[in-house]
Amino acid sequence: MESFADYASRLHISDLPIIVFLFKAFFVLFIIISIILFIYDRYIQRENQLLINYPLIGRLRYFFYALRDPMRQYFGDEKFYESFDKVKWVLNSAERKSPYASFSPAQPQTSARLSIKNANCVLNTEEVSTKFSVTFGTDIKKPFTTKSIFGRSAMSDGAISPEGTRAFSKGAYLGNFPINTGEGSLTSNFLYTHKYKKENDKYLDTYEGTFFAKGIYKMMKFFFHQAGAEAVYRHLIIDANDAESYLFDCDCLVCYRINWKAPLEEFPQEVPDDLPDIIFQMGSGLYGVRHSDGEFNEDRYKKTMRFAKMTEIKMAQGAKQTGGKLLGNKVSEAIAYYRGVEAHKDLFSPNQFPFAQTLEELFDFMGRLKKLSDKPVGVKIVISSHEGFREYADLIQERIKAGSNAYPDFITIDGGDGGSGAAPLEMMMTVGMTIAKALYIADTTLRNVGVRDSVKIIASEKVLTPDDAIMLFGVGADYVAIARAFMMSAGCIRARECSGANGRSCPVGLATQDKSKRASFLTEKKAINVASYHDQLVYGVRNLLAIMGLRNINELGKSNLIFKDHTGKTYMNVNHYFEESVIK
Repeated sequence: MESFADYASRLHISDLPIIVFLFKAFFVLFIIISIILFIYDRYIQRENQLLINYPLIGRLRYFFYALRDPMRQYFGDEKFYESFDKVKWVLNSAERKSPYASFSPAQPQTSARLSIKNANCVLNTEEVSTKFSVTFGTDIKKPFTTKSIFGRSAMSDGAISPEGTRAFSKGAYLGNFPINTGEGSLTSNFLYTHKYKKENDKYLDTYEGTFFAKGIYKMMKFFFHQAGAEAVYRHLIIDANDAESYLFDCDCLVCYRINWKAPLEEFPQEVPDDLPDIIFQMGSGLYGVRHSDGEFNEDRYKKTMRFAKMTEIKMAQGAKQTGGKLLGNKVSEAIAYYRGVEAHKDLFSPNQFPFAQTLEELFDFMGRLKKLSDKPVGVKIVISSHEGFREYADLIQERIKAGSNAYPDFITIDGGDGGSGAAPLEMMMTVGMTIAKALYIADTTLRNVGVRDSVKIIASEKVLTPDDAIMLFGVGADYVAIARAFMMSAGCIRARECSGANGRSCPVGLATQDKSKRASFLTEKKAINVASYHDQLVYGVRNLLAIMGLRNINELGKSNLIFKDHTGKTYMNVNHYFEESVIK
């Protein structure tokens, strides 16, 4: 193969000094610009964590994104969700960009689907009530009334990075919506917005630096950035493997975390008002509420509930009906501290919840938790049959008739298409019913036994946009829990490396314990994005209610929906469709 010089000589390029000069100048300019961009991406900009971890190369992602719409026939259509438009809606809403689409959807919706009936005389959006709330545990001493009908679904600190959990927690606080801890316990990062106060010292474990350490912090912050200064300050004053379990107050320059050994009397009597509404999830590992031998710790549970509004017992989730799975590379020293386990070893929770040999035992345990906390308690399940759920409904009816409160105040139903950071592939799409059919079974069964008013229903599965949510509310949900869309709003690029297996980790520092990746995560920026996504979601629901002629979300029901199957057949009464499709 002839050399470039020979090729250039044959073309007489050497006889054109201007072309040679321009070629060399372009090459030098390219190298200089590349170096400048590399330095800017890696060390200066703090707007994009992907570019911090993958300077220069990461920009190709956004180049291809820009080409996606005009050249989608070459890149392929969205396969997991109905269309890429839905994913783009989430991203635009989080970034406070216009969520409106142009011309038509990128992918025509030809599959069988629920749709909305519009009213002859629609309302203006302003006429629709802005009150979106649900009350759980109406007969409990301390019922929980939410400020939103949406919440972040269960995702543990550990599965999510500390920085990611803080972003979600602050986003929930800013957006006034609940956040579920996941089964990994109530960690310091869920309390990110809880500011240090001298009077809190009684239930906090604190560290405060010397004059020298504080001076180093201020100097680092002035010359570099907040995150780097905090890391150095933390290293100077805390000599412990689990130093990451401490929060940092940048005003008082104090590192602090909950002192779980403090007496219960020292803990706040009511949930502090600088926290988001936290739903504590208890999984089969009893993380955060167990003794060193793994047995349930009533005192620790009582202390935990001083910061949470209600408890959810996890029996199963859509992507896996086993216990939670956290690989050893995600079990950091801090995660081990929170969960009371050994660091850097795979952590697989038992399949069976320890107090659920039977449904009767499970319900009795719920009654025990209610007595300990005076707060609502519910259960998260996957529905696979009429018969299976009827056992729940019949037992609830039996307990209510007996005057007992040992039954779930709410049931969280996770659809069979639900996601997970780490799950057996064979369970991800093959176990459980899809959410619409599961919701129909739950709602109608509870109504048939006369206990629907006593039990709220939470639905969760693949909700991205307002129309996704409105279908679930119409079929019977009181509240919708969302995971993947909130992940996207916090910067998730769906790289599907959440588990940390095979030496790979989340490239944006959101679902990893890799410190080099986490260091790039922009907590404060992403917290605002998380809140923005929620706000746009609620506004979108108001828009849909307006064109349906409904002034309040509570007016929405199955009569406002229709179903179109893949042949074009339309069910004006969706009950007929569900009765045909869910055959007992």
